[in-house]
Amino acid sequence: MQVIPRLRRLLRRFLVELRLEYLRARLQAAKPGAVVKLDGVALHITDGLNAYMQYKDEVVRRIYDFEPDRGDPVVIDGGANMGAFTIATRRRHARARIVAFEPDPAIAAILRENLGRNGIEGVRVVEAALGGVPGTATFAPDGESGGALTAAGSATVRVEVLSAWLGEEVDFVKLNIEGAELDVLREAASAGRLRNIKALVVEYHGWPRAPQRLHDVLAVLDANGFRYVVHDFDEQTNPVTKPPFRDPGDAPWFALVAAWRVARPATQP
Repeated sequence: MQVIPRLRRLLRRFLVELRLEYLRARLQAAKPGAVVKLDGVALHITDGLNAYMQYKDEVVRRIYDFEPDRGDPVVIDGGANMGAFTIATRRRHARARIVAFEPDPAIAAILRENLGRNGIEGVRVVEAALGGVPGTATFAPDGESGGALTAAGSATVRVEVLSAWLGEEVDFVKLNIEGAELDVLREAASAGRLRNIKALVVEYHGWPRAPQRLHDVLAVLDANGFRYVVHDFDEQTNPVTKPPFRDPGDAPWFALVAAWRVARPATQP
C-alpha cells in the first residue's frame, strides 16, 4: 500500500524539475532588464540567471516559506532584491505586514517597480543595508543578485540594525545579506531583541578563504532559544557541497539555516 504514495511523491518531484527546466530555458533567453511574466507575476529582472536562481529557490522550492499563527504576520525581508520573496509572501498571506531592505539604489528601484506592477501595496521598502552597526558604510553593488558591505566598495549606503525593527514580535525574518548575517544576529542578540523573532531563515555565505562563521551563527541562535536545521540548497545552487566531497578551493558555498524560537531550552536525553 506504500507504493502509491511513493509514486505520487516521485511524480511531484518530476513535475517540479520539469517546471524548473522550462523556467531556466525561458529566463536564460530573456534580455537583461526585461519584464517577464511568471505564474501571473510580472517581474522586471536584472538578468536571466539571477532571476532564475531567485525564482527557483524562493518561489518554486519555497526556501523561505513559513507558517504564521495569525492572519497579519509581521515579516522582514533582509536583502529583498527584485522582490520575489516579498511578492510571493503577499500572495500567500494577503494581510502580511512586510518591511523589505534593499541597499542598492538601482535594485531598490526595480523592487518598487515590481511591487507596483503587481499591485502589492503596503510594503515598506527601506533603502538600507542590514549590518552590525548603524550609520553608513561602503558598498560594492554587482547590479544583479546583490552587493556587499566592504571596505573596497564604490558606493556609500545607509546601514540599519535589525534590533531597531524588533520592537514587536516578528513572525518571520529572511536574511540574505551577503555575509553580514553573523554581525546582524549578534547585534540583535546584544540588544535583547533576537528573541522577538518567531522564525527565521538565514543564508550563510561561505566565501573562499574567508573566516568560517557558520558555527558562530548557530551558537548565537542556540544561545537565544532557537532550534535550527541546516540545508545546503540543490546541486544547481551549491554543487561543491555534494558528494563525492572535495576541497571547494576558491568556489563559494552556501547554506540555509532555518530556526524556530522554542518556549524552553532543550534538555539532554
